[in-house]
Amino acid sequence: MAFIAYLLFQSQNYLAPTILLGLLVIQFYGLVRFLNATNYKLVRFLESVRYSDFTSSFGADNSLGKSYKEINLAFNEVANAFKQTRAEKEQNLLIISAVLQNIQTGIIQFDSKGEIGIINTMTKKLLLTPQIKHLDDIKKSRPEIHQRLIELKPGKNELIEVNSEIKLSINCSILRMGEKDWKIASIQNIYTELQQNELDAWQNLTKVLRHEIMNSITPIATLVGSLTDILREDGVKMKEGYLIPEESQEDLKLGLKTIENRSRGLINFINAYRDYTSIPSPQFEKVNSKQLILYVSRLLSEELNKSNIKIDLQLPENEVEIWADEEQIQLILINLIKNARESLYTHQNPQITIKLIVAQKNTYINVEDNGQGIVPEAIERIFIPFFTTKKDGSGIGLSLSRQIMQLHNGKLNVVSKPGELTSFSMQFPKAI
Repeated sequence: MAFIAYLLFQSQNYLAPTILLGLLVIQFYGLVRFLNATNYKLVRFLESVRYSDFTSSFGADNSLGKSYKEINLAFNEVANAFKQTRAEKEQNLLIISAVLQNIQTGIIQFDSKGEIGIINTMTKKLLLTPQIKHLDDIKKSRPEIHQRLIELKPGKNELIEVNSEIKLSINCSILRMGEKDWKIASIQNIYTELQQNELDAWQNLTKVLRHEIMNSITPIATLVGSLTDILREDGVKMKEGYLIPEESQEDLKLGLKTIENRSRGLINFINAYRDYTSIPSPQFEKVNSKQLILYVSRLLSEELNKSNIKIDLQLPENEVEIWADEEQIQLILINLIKNARESLYTHQNPQITIKLIVAQKNTYINVEDNGQGIVPEAIERIFIPFFTTKKDGSGIGLSLSRQIMQLHNGKLNVVSKPGELTSFSMQFPKAI
């Protein structure tokens, strides 16, 4: 363009500028054609990415230059990579879908409007609803389950009885995808597990009952037979009655005393069983756990001092409230401290530590001692009703304590290292 302008000003001959102008137009046309072709390829590539359509291919020609050929090759490589990623994603989705349809747990995903994203066959089977396209379909056939699904909070567990053979356990999680929150609920039929657990519990209870009753009845039956033999062999019939030698009288007194003691032991066992099976429902209120621990420690301080047991309270400065029945929790705490005291009889430096720990979701009261500990063989059985390692124990203290904690939606767990440490942990959900 500069050369054309120079020739126009320096020469009166217009032929050369005209030829150069023609070449300039051809150059502009080639540049526009190159840019349009490049933009067309780029738009095709971006639309393929946008709509996930990677069936298009880009010619590897070099008619517009070597770099243009490299761009086409690069577009093809990127498109193939996207195509492979999409194929892998679809394959994974097919695998996940197949797994969801074949597992024995119901899975349902829905949003706040009731729109369903994912649902497997087991969900329909457990809910006894063959067609579920919207959450309202569940509402028509199983309104109580629909309501529970709507109200269910993450981390909570709901138990629902559908019929005599379907007892459902439902829990959920919340997943945010884009601008929408999805609730994903898992549904399990725990009827078989409940039956098995119930059977195991009854078998364990029957073994304990049989053991305790036989321990009491067998010596009573034996003694009655012995006393009958004494009366028959040593008794002398007189006009006024029977004459029994003094030695035989002593044997009779001792035998009757033994029968009385065994009978009282059996009565005590039956009373303990009655206490275990008739726990009153907790009367919930907000309880200051720090004050509760201080009260119980003062209550037992005299007994602990007599045994030279040091008690260490590790409590936070601020007040901590739990939602509980104060009297029932006092009962558990007293039982745990007394158990700890009994395990420290032969220890040279006995110590009981009570810790109040506040976590994000739960509050813990831990009772620890440095006594002899619990052997691994017994630690799995200490919560079984009437199981005890003590000579004069009833075996219901820990099982009763765990049952009370379950009524409080909490837990009672134990960790023990024989000869070092035993720690019982009472776990409470945070008070609202």
